[in-house]
Amino acid sequence: MLINQHNNLLFKIFLFILLIAGTNTARPQAYIAQRKTINYEKRQYNAGTQNWKIRQDAEGRMYFANNEGVLVFDGQYWQLYPLPNRTIVRSLEFGKDKRLYVGGQDEIGYFSPDKNGVLVFTSIKSLIPQADQEFSDVWDIVSYGDDVFFRSHDKIFKYVDGKISVYRSPSWLFLGTYQNKLLAHDEQKGLLEYTGTGWKPFIAKKNLPDGFYITSISRYSTSFSLVTTARNGLFLLSGTTLRNFTLSGFGIDNHQHFSAAVALDDGTYLVSTYINGIYQIDGTGAVLENIAKKEGLQNIYVRSMYMDTNHNVWLGLDNGIDFIAYNNAVKHISPAVFNDGGGYATAFYHNNLYFGLSNGIYQVPVTDMGDLSYVKNNFKQIAEGQTWNMSAVNGHLLVGRDDGIFEVKNGALSPIYNATGFWIFKQLQGSAGAALIAAGNYYGVRLFEDKGQQLIDKGNVGKYYESARFLQVDNKNIIWTSHPYRGVYKLNPVTHAVRTYTQQQGLPSTLNNFVFKIKGRVVIATEKGVYEYDEQHDRFNPSVTYKLIFGKRSLRYLQEDGAGNIWFVEGKNLGVVDYSATPTIINFPELNNRILSGFENVYPVNSNNIFVGSENGFYHINYAKYRQNIRPLKVYIRKVKVSSGTDSLLFGGYFGAVNSNSKQSTSNILTLGHKLNSLYFEYSSPIFEEQANVEYSYLLEGFDTEWSAWSKKPEKDYTNLPAGNYTFKVKARNHHNNESAEAAYIFRISPPWYQTVWAYIIYVALFTYLFYYVYKQQEKRLILKQQKELQLQQQKNEEEQRQIAYLHQLELERSEKELANLKNEKLQSEVEFKTSELASSALNLVQKKEFLLKVKDELQRLQKSGKEVVEVAEIKKILRLLTEENKINEQWEQFSIHFDKVHAGFLTVIKERYPTINQQELKLCAYLIMNLSSKEIAQLMAISVRGVEISRYRLRKKLQIPTEMNLFEFLFNIQREIMK
Repeated sequence: MLINQHNNLLFKIFLFILLIAGTNTARPQAYIAQRKTINYEKRQYNAGTQNWKIRQDAEGRMYFANNEGVLVFDGQYWQLYPLPNRTIVRSLEFGKDKRLYVGGQDEIGYFSPDKNGVLVFTSIKSLIPQADQEFSDVWDIVSYGDDVFFRSHDKIFKYVDGKISVYRSPSWLFLGTYQNKLLAHDEQKGLLEYTGTGWKPFIAKKNLPDGFYITSISRYSTSFSLVTTARNGLFLLSGTTLRNFTLSGFGIDNHQHFSAAVALDDGTYLVSTYINGIYQIDGTGAVLENIAKKEGLQNIYVRSMYMDTNHNVWLGLDNGIDFIAYNNAVKHISPAVFNDGGGYATAFYHNNLYFGLSNGIYQVPVTDMGDLSYVKNNFKQIAEGQTWNMSAVNGHLLVGRDDGIFEVKNGALSPIYNATGFWIFKQLQGSAGAALIAAGNYYGVRLFEDKGQQLIDKGNVGKYYESARFLQVDNKNIIWTSHPYRGVYKLNPVTHAVRTYTQQQGLPSTLNNFVFKIKGRVVIATEKGVYEYDEQHDRFNPSVTYKLIFGKRSLRYLQEDGAGNIWFVEGKNLGVVDYSATPTIINFPELNNRILSGFENVYPVNSNNIFVGSENGFYHINYAKYRQNIRPLKVYIRKVKVSSGTDSLLFGGYFGAVNSNSKQSTSNILTLGHKLNSLYFEYSSPIFEEQANVEYSYLLEGFDTEWSAWSKKPEKDYTNLPAGNYTFKVKARNHHNNESAEAAYIFRISPPWYQTVWAYIIYVALFTYLFYYVYKQQEKRLILKQQKELQLQQQKNEEEQRQIAYLHQLELERSEKELANLKNEKLQSEVEFKTSELASSALNLVQKKEFLLKVKDELQRLQKSGKEVVEVAEIKKILRLLTEENKINEQWEQFSIHFDKVHAGFLTVIKERYPTINQQELKLCAYLIMNLSSKEIAQLMAISVRGVEISRYRLRKKLQIPTEMNLFEFLFNIQREIMK
């Protein structure tokens, strides 16, 4: 706090007294609903405790002037950027040039991205004249036109076009804008206005309250601005007129330290303080609510306040950062009077809201039918105990409780029937127009006739004694009820007939069937979608209409609102089918696992007010606002780094200036070496109120073939990417299935050295050299070949000379050779003659065979003739034949002699080697050597072919020939051995 030195101690004592007063004052909750507040503690953002200024850039990132530097939050990650001298950053502002200007002690400058998109601080202190380069903390920074102004305690610096001007004063107390004017508060001169060349009086000091110390100026209306001060309260400034704006209510102290103010969308204002949190005030100054620790703040010392582009509020605290979802359409209703009871029923009746809980019934008056979450917290309890249901039926507000059925009259319960507990009430038309009410209870359905001032009990409907917690009446006055474990029942209130429907009558299961009335028709919510009754066939079938919407979802609850939208519960999750256009399902993940499971209840008043029972109180949904909040999302890549070994940062999240949404330019496309082919990406979407519901999908063009599945993980790794051009893309979506535009990062990965252009040049050079080398080798070989051919020609000539000499020698030897040839020819003739003789002998052997056959024939003829005396002529004839036989034997002897001569004594050698061999076997050996067939041998030896085979077998045994060797081959080997 900047105050006069002589008042410093007194002011601290004053603040301490106010602190004690503020912390000991009990403050009730102003409205029935609470906004969602997110606390970011120091241990989460990992920086200094105090946060002095807050800003948001065009991409949605949040920036905080923190004790340890500039703190940046993108929805997923916190990043701290300290100043070079590590001093406290008390102010920051975006300039027209989209740089982020910051000020510390003895330091001013700006943050802007380097070529890799990483925020880097650039000091401009050197532009300050040397005499003014020492200064205290910079408390305010204002971008005014092309100029940027910095305020320290005794100096204001103006930075423009690379130059800095200095405006000195013993005590500059404030610097800010008002109605397009730049104002500065000089403690000596009062409020001054910047004219372009200097400062001129705007409001003289004498016209300002004593001790006047402005902390902020913010818009209040088209002609007024709201001025907050450190000790004089609030003021309205119009022109040069300053008047008090007194706050009232909640015991507010108008002289406490107010730090900032912002205007809300509903026409009210938030005013922050250093010792009492923040106040919500209306246009007249009436305090509507005091938001402090009890309402969810970490602490009540608010040093800065800022409304972001989504109209939610950020608080820079003395220790921490808080986010209040002022624009959130979902709020929790659980005031202290509820005592954390579970929410079972809601009813709007005669300008009052009634809430039925597990511990009682509570009433609160309604004066404005706008957003009912802003109903003043004036609850009163009208009953205690478990309440199951409240329904406005035919002019009665009926209450179903564990101890009976009651009616709310004049803020109290009036008993109607208390023999059992009651669940639900539905109206039907009786005969002659009598108004009847069907009441589902623990043991069936009971009818009551409405007589106006009282309800007359008409008894149970039929012999139905099951618990009837789920009950509807169709257009024919038939009562339908269901039991989660026994099926669906149809009750006729006239005939009292009861009909049961289970799996045999078309339902997907006998279990978990719940009866509701939607679009004027009774339907059944089942484990496999919605079923409808087919009256013609008296059975249930899947609903054709709702199958297109719900498919086979397992549904537990259905409720139609006034606009025709269908609210449903699946598992423990709430959703709605929006019928404003094509039926579309919208989910509410804010309420996942928070609704009252098993006793689900949704009470739609209108599009601005949907009440949902929860495990702890109720939730209020401003559905019209919820749909308006479905706005385009943003996503950005906040970091890209190499994850293979070096872990170096490639991209820090900024493509252009800090406060811009520039895309990647061609000059920013990096080419990475092949070893840097493993990359890590981080990305985020600035959805601060529902960050847990954000999902991401990514695609690496050049590698992936399709977008990834949606995931909450805000990071992705790629390893060992091949060489090529790549574009990493990412998109975000929230629980509305609302997708963002794609964010992209382009990069290249170089091929390995052996695939580069230089490598290919080397390959070409090597190939050329190799070709040249081969050519030279071939040329060398050709020369050697020619030399060799010449040498061969010389050798040939020499050989020819030797050949001539040799031929001459041959001529001398020819006569000798001719003589030898003659001898050889003679020998050859002898061989041929002997061969001819052998052939003749073989022929004679054949003739001998024929002779023997003739003799045989003659003898057989004589035998057959039957004569006892043989004639002499016949005997002479046989004698002549036998004489010829002796000649044949002589021919064999001559044949064997010739055979031995031709075959180098083959038969003689055989007889010598195998003495046991007989003449018949020698003949067989000779015939085999002559390569005669078995048939020819049989004729020569006068035996059958079979006899030849037997002879061969016996010969093999005598010659002791192995089984695997051929007889001819054995004899031929002996002959070849002899011939050698």
